[in-house]
Amino acid sequence: NDYEKIIHQRTNTTPFDLVPQEEGAGVTVRVMKPLDAAELSLETVYEKFHPSVQSFTDVIGHYISGERPKGIQETEQMLKVGTALTGVGELVLDNATIKLQPPKQGMPYYLSGVDFDSLLQKQESNVRFWKILTVVFGFATCAVLFFILRKQYRHHRERRHLKQMQDEFRQAQERLMREMNVEGGETFKNACVVCLSNTKSCVFLECGHVCSCNECYRALPEPKRCPICRQAISRVVSLYNS
Repeated sequence: NDYEKIIHQRTNTTPFDLVPQEEGAGVTVRVMKPLDAAELSLETVYEKFHPSVQSFTDVIGHYISGERPKGIQETEQMLKVGTALTGVGELVLDNATIKLQPPKQGMPYYLSGVDFDSLLQKQESNVRFWKILTVVFGFATCAVLFFILRKQYRHHRERRHLKQMQDEFRQAQERLMREMNVEGGETFKNACVVCLSNTKSCVFLECGHVCSCNECYRALPEPKRCPICRQAISRVVSLYNS
């Protein structure tokens, strides 16, 4: 993998003025802090590559460290006199000098080689891109929230339906118990523990519990287990009351 790192950087600044392209305008604008401006394109006036000369020990050290320098690239860039620039910033009047400086409110500061309309178009396209991106992510967020809320609503509806069924089953059990209590205690004592309506007619072996009628025994899920002790049912003996 190739990568670059800055070893040394030196910057020299010289105050310069912006003048209109029209002749005889007589208006100059002093540019302040040009290196703080965005889109300032400098022209390369000098460039030279110095390849690295490596000895045997350097080769071994680079092999161990995993990095092998190719050389040093020396570049010199500057803003030539007569370059056409478009400046966007804060204009202040200092005595008789008009100065262009970075805005104090933290707004962008531009020194660009394109004209003002092209610069404005570029910024509007960037704003349009971020707006589209915001709308897309907004729709995606709304869709995710919709699916989450829909899932939560379904779970809530299922829980409410289950609670309603449990309440209805409990009410039916209480009503049946009241009816059986009215009919007589003996009938309630011999009632099936599952349906509470038929009489007990099955003996479960090997546990020996008598707790179910024949219809409820056949309705038990496989493998069949005793409703009282949950022990596996190996065989069933029918019970006949005389």
